[in-house]
Amino acid sequence: MNWNKITLGLLLLVGVAFLPGCKGHEEHPKNKAPQLPTIAVIVDEVREEVARSRIEVVGTLEAVERASIAARISGQIIELPVVLGSKVQKGDLLVKISAGEISAKVLQAEAQLSQARRNLSRENKLQKQGASTQETVKSLRDATRIAEAAFKEAQTMLDYATVTAPFSGTITKKIANTGDLASPGMILLQIENGDALQVLARVPEALLLKVTEGDSLSVEIPAAGLTLTGEVAEVAPAADPMSRTAPVKIDIASSPDLRVGQFARISLKGTDDTTMMLTESAVFSRGQMDLVFVVDMNKKIARMRLVRTGAAYDGNVEILSGLEPGEQVVVSSNDTLQDGQPLDISTHE
Repeated sequence: MNWNKITLGLLLLVGVAFLPGCKGHEEHPKNKAPQLPTIAVIVDEVREEVARSRIEVVGTLEAVERASIAARISGQIIELPVVLGSKVQKGDLLVKISAGEISAKVLQAEAQLSQARRNLSRENKLQKQGASTQETVKSLRDATRIAEAAFKEAQTMLDYATVTAPFSGTITKKIANTGDLASPGMILLQIENGDALQVLARVPEALLLKVTEGDSLSVEIPAAGLTLTGEVAEVAPAADPMSRTAPVKIDIASSPDLRVGQFARISLKGTDDTTMMLTESAVFSRGQMDLVFVVDMNKKIARMRLVRTGAAYDGNVEILSGLEPGEQVVVSSNDTLQDGQPLDISTHE
């Protein structure tokens, strides 16, 4: 048997069998990805700016004019014509205290003064007649002055029995009631003038040197929905060693929505740092990620990139990482744009 001929025949059969398969492979068309359409977009440049950081401190709204009304003598309160929230004018009666003992002392001092004056007058006449000495007249004159001082003291103590408003304002605290026993130093009422307001803030010692009298600061009153500009009226020269803060008072304009005791936020100027800024509309979110489309200026296509953002204000957003100054970023049509899509570019104005 000729094995060479048999082997050659088998090879020819295998080759014929593969010919149809090769032909079919050549005729199958090659699959290609569809070309993305060109989309018109607006781009903006990533720019470096000096960002002036702001630091917030909290404060409390209070009246510029406020006073705690206290008793200066002992006695029973016999009149208290005001209630919590009463509007009073300067000089109006607030409290009247029974002072029978003091009234008696006034009468006694007045009688002693009258007697001293009569004695001095009689002795002056006798001296002119040569019936008295100059030393006696001098002694009686001194006694009269002592009697006058005693009368004034008693009269002043009696005046303390009647307490009047030191200025026009509103009763914001009422502690005592008619019939209560008042004693020296006992707080009875609190009055405040709501027409002139200020914010008392505790400023950290590290920022205290950046606040000076006359500075204008932004003051936000969340409860009233107001943001005002206040002027620094007082700055404490020293910080509290326990809290490491110092009190600062800021005058603000009055408003019908403002109330004493309201919470306030005060913005202080921090440090000036260089940061990257971009138009806020350039950034979009997918899940927990902030993304932008950066323009490949050579190929005129969009490239998606992950960024980390910071504070946003005035239509701009701070870029902390992911971009470089001068790069062009798409600020429109982000919702329809795809990575690698050709762009028809126009500049953001």
